[in-house]
Amino acid sequence: MTETREAMRKRLHMRSMRRGIKEMDLILSHFAATHLAEMSDAELAVYDDLLSENDHDLYIWVSKQVDVPVAYAALVQQIAQGAEGVSRPA
Repeated sequence: MTETREAMRKRLHMRSMRRGIKEMDLILSHFAATHLAEMSDAELAVYDDLLSENDHDLYIWVSKQVDVPVAYAALVQQIAQGAEGVSRPA
């Protein structure tokens, strides 16, 4: 059975809210609420893959402590723009 676009967005939004660390809950739930509706199918697939990554890795990527894997670079940059003050002091 193929997942509908709407079902995928709802699933991704829920996975964004229920992370392993509170900082990523805040960062990703805000990102999901703001951007999922406008994302293309390809962008949603990359975001789905990103959500499979370890929260601590995601946090150090978003807070620019280490280089981001190329496959996620553009997406993580977009997420980081909305994470100011959560991932590092404003």
